[in-house]
Amino acid sequence: MKNSKNLRDFTCEELEALFSERGLPAYRGRQVFKWLASPFVESFSQMTDLPKSLREDLAQEFSIFLPVLEEEQVSADGTRKLALRLEDENLIECVVIPEEDHFTLCVSSQVGCAMGCAFCLTAKMGFKRNLKPHEIIAQVIRAKEVLIRKDLLAEKPLRNIVFMGMGEPLANYENVLCALKILFDERGLNFSRRRVTVSTVGLVPQIERLGRDIKVKLAISLHAPDDETRTKLMPINRRYPLNALMDACHKYPLPRGWRITFEYLMLRGINDSPEHAQKLARLLRKVPAKINLIPFNEHPLLPFRSSEEKTILRFQEILLEYGYVATIRKSKGRDISAACGQLATELAA
Repeated sequence: MKNSKNLRDFTCEELEALFSERGLPAYRGRQVFKWLASPFVESFSQMTDLPKSLREDLAQEFSIFLPVLEEEQVSADGTRKLALRLEDENLIECVVIPEEDHFTLCVSSQVGCAMGCAFCLTAKMGFKRNLKPHEIIAQVIRAKEVLIRKDLLAEKPLRNIVFMGMGEPLANYENVLCALKILFDERGLNFSRRRVTVSTVGLVPQIERLGRDIKVKLAISLHAPDDETRTKLMPINRRYPLNALMDACHKYPLPRGWRITFEYLMLRGINDSPEHAQKLARLLRKVPAKINLIPFNEHPLLPFRSSEEKTILRFQEILLEYGYVATIRKSKGRDISAACGQLATELAA
């Protein structure tokens, strides 16, 4: 039933309204919503607290299709890259990252990407299409199923979600917003707003909308402290230069104690000098900021090299001297092309 509406694209309130419009109690919508947040639910027939006749009617009219787990790769460090086959045969990837006391899931928001960042393998795919809410949520469900099968959730929870996979989340604004509402709903997946981060290359109007529409953590894919360098790396900077981006970040509503994360790839000889660090410190002075320095994951298809360790440490030291929280990201999943900037589906679609 490829053309059927997928009920996983609905928020709980939308499901309640859908059932009410059909003359049914709104609580039936809440029941369905809860089922759809549960791992291993593939059929309406499994929703045993619904009348059999209702389950049959729903199956005739709607879909609850989830993308199929096509391949799972496991890194030496325990990172898992999952390739999911969509209903139209496209593939997307997400990454389950083991942390000390929890798992973090890096989800994709598009098939490919149109942003054209020079350092990113996903950009080499080009842009195919936006993901629908159920295709975003499916990455969470499938990741949970994998961890349950391996008996890994018994050790620690899947607690954090980062929209840092394939695609630009804010270029798929409405579907990402819907997915966030589903993720946060305590009647279903019930993720904490403090544990979900949306990353963007800097789409200024959508950053402003996101701040108005929902409370969620924000990360900026920055990678350069001046317009000249950033435009060479990230074409989006021509449309939204740093002054506009910093203004949007300054205005972004942050609950007490929250900071905006600024992601900064360390590229040898391009953005890693002490002068760059000082420029970055001055650029962010009006924003509650955490800076995440990311050693570049080299690849034959990309023309960059990673900064030397001593260069990264000196860069961090300068930022710390300015009073910033500045961390160095430990690269995980590099041996299975699951590290930052490496997601690009290699299986034939």
